[in-house]
Amino acid sequence: MTPYLNTEEAAAYLGIRERKLYELVANGAVPCSKVTGKWLFPRAALDRWIQAGMAKPHGFVAQDAPPIVGGSHDPLLEWAVRRSGSGLALLSVGSAAGLAKLARNEVAIAAIHLHELDVEDVNLSAVASAPHLHDVVVIGFTRREEGLLVAPGNPMALLSLTDAATARARFAMRQAGAGAQMLLLKLLVGAGLSMGQLNGLPAAFATGDDLAFAIRAGQADCGVATRAVASAHGLGFVSLTWEHFDLAMRRRTYFEPGVQALLAHMRLPEFHRHAQLLGGLDTSAAGMVRLTR
Repeated sequence: MTPYLNTEEAAAYLGIRERKLYELVANGAVPCSKVTGKWLFPRAALDRWIQAGMAKPHGFVAQDAPPIVGGSHDPLLEWAVRRSGSGLALLSVGSAAGLAKLARNEVAIAAIHLHELDVEDVNLSAVASAPHLHDVVVIGFTRREEGLLVAPGNPMALLSLTDAATARARFAMRQAGAGAQMLLLKLLVGAGLSMGQLNGLPAAFATGDDLAFAIRAGQADCGVATRAVASAHGLGFVSLTWEHFDLAMRRRTYFEPGVQALLAHMRLPEFHRHAQLLGGLDTSAAGMVRLTR
């Protein structure tokens, strides 16, 4: 979804005729920019413009989102939320579902690691183009090493997705919309493979921990998750790539006490030490603002 609309698209987006839109442009009443002789309308700016003019009853206050971090599961995030005394709850539903819940004001924070073919930093592009997230800030949490989780000692000698496909290894899958599943689809294309070439298990696993337990129990041979998950469960790990893992929230949420407690803890030396103990985590940019709308 493009973040910029042409005149026809903007008129349709606002539900008005193009002639009326030109009148608003002429009066400087609508956010827009002229590029090479054509008017462009930033979708996010249009959303803010509409929100600014919204009629509100006397005493109206925007409803606060519940103190929940929804989206992807991460061992370091789980530890930091608990250790910081933030009072935030965790809801592991996958990155795409977490972002959708943030747009519906059902969670305070969306923990995301999104992937898409030919797009380098999907976390930022997805948030920047989301039509109902006009007031969001994206805070860096960590960069994570993702790869194949295998049984201790890697008894099947799996060193790549191609090896897993050739060996017909029982492949544990994540649910649709989970960042790890998006990553798997992207890596398969890069390896010249299709999903049908993997011996995928029929049931999806909600978190990396669930996937790891399946491998430990002998119910699966491999699956995609982070090095930190592999380390926590005593499993073997085959590195495939690194990714951004971010926290997306509305700007007003950023200043809530629980969120500030979490962000403050991310600046402490013990946060970075714990990341090193887990392994496969780069926290050099933790707490940095990566995007604001």
